[in-house]
Amino acid sequence: MAKKINFLTPKAIVKELEKYVIGQDRAKKSVAIALRTRFRRNSVSAEIRDDIVPKNILLIGPTGVGKTEIARRIAKLSDSPFVKVEASKFTEVGYMGRDVESMIRDIVETAYISEKIKETEQVIEKAKQNAEELLLDLLVPPPPRVPKKSSTNSGASGKSSYANTREKFRTMLRDGKLDDRFVEMEVKSSSRPPAPVIEIFSQSGMDDMGQDFKDMFSNMFPKQKKLEKIRVSEAYDILVREESERLVDVDKVIKNAIQKVENSGLVFIDEIDKIASREKAYGPDVSREGVQRDLLPIIEGSNVMTKYGAVRTDHILFIAAGAFHVSKPSDLIPELQGRFPIRVEMDSLSKGDFVKILTKPKGALIKQYIALLKTENVTLNFTEDGIERIAEIAEEVNLKTENIGARRLHTMLEKVMESVSFDAPFRTSKKIVVDKVYVDDKLVDIVKDEDLSRYIL
Repeated sequence: MAKKINFLTPKAIVKELEKYVIGQDRAKKSVAIALRTRFRRNSVSAEIRDDIVPKNILLIGPTGVGKTEIARRIAKLSDSPFVKVEASKFTEVGYMGRDVESMIRDIVETAYISEKIKETEQVIEKAKQNAEELLLDLLVPPPPRVPKKSSTNSGASGKSSYANTREKFRTMLRDGKLDDRFVEMEVKSSSRPPAPVIEIFSQSGMDDMGQDFKDMFSNMFPKQKKLEKIRVSEAYDILVREESERLVDVDKVIKNAIQKVENSGLVFIDEIDKIASREKAYGPDVSREGVQRDLLPIIEGSNVMTKYGAVRTDHILFIAAGAFHVSKPSDLIPELQGRFPIRVEMDSLSKGDFVKILTKPKGALIKQYIALLKTENVTLNFTEDGIERIAEIAEEVNLKTENIGARRLHTMLEKVMESVSFDAPFRTSKKIVVDKVYVDDKLVDIVKDEDLSRYIL
């Protein structure tokens, strides 16, 4: 991670975030500092390194303003293990629901998969070579071994003939000429792509029970093998998968995954305002406060047991977010408030922000629609007044109804482009101009009727 962001100063990090998130300069600055602090921590002496804990961040603002996107982009930028969880899905120990430690198990699982993919990429060439040799053994079985006493020149010539035949088959295999042939081979039950898994245990303390049972039984009983006739192309893929599994050092993968989580993990806790106690009362509020108290030891630093071993949470960066429409950050228990020393209030999006969101980011919505309809040979041209009108209506509807931020643009653009998208394959006119008049024609009646806009926009 240090190598990844060594060249990224806080200003450079903010600049990278601006490619994907419009506005929210204070939030970008806070996460940029938190990310750079991690690099600084890895550069200090070991004596003081353990004492430097991350400064967790609380993002306060309505939905759709970029809270999740900022956290997700920061994790991708720093190549950090990342997991997003909803606080409202957790309950305190003793209640039905997920326990808070499952978020750590989730991020470790994410890191394990990521590290395994990286290790597999390093051994994949060797796995392909091995798979090719094994497949050639099936296509051109080696000649029976001749006893030394009876070996003659004919035996040597037989070996030479076999080697030539094997090389011819190797050339045909690489050229794809043998793909439709069938070979008979032993297939392990785990070699084929996994079937969909039905989750049975999902209550408190049982998040990993289904997986644990699967692992336990797979270790107790040997993997089943059976002879099958398989196409060469499929057999090659199976052999590559088996060989790469064999060549990957699982202990190294687990060690790297845990180390990465402990030093650069990022947990994004959304909807934290839903577990804030609004008033002193009995009933559900007891569970809300219980979740907060269960979160405390994890956020301040503790050991969490996972199926890959114990994981320390002392240096995991936690970013919490909530709208806090009904409750306030001060409604959280004081101990939890103290674990989020950096608080950033997110800005509501204005018309100017909506215009930028529609046009500036790499994956801007307008760019998406232009690219999608180009596949049908339809050319879309969004004029400036058309884009401004969409942004203006989005701001207006957010003020009149529920403020859902930039997510309003998805609904509006889908409504604007509905007829074009439906008729695109059959249109005689392949050029569409989306201007102010076009947008008004599609949206103005809905915007005027406030009750209707609540349901459609």
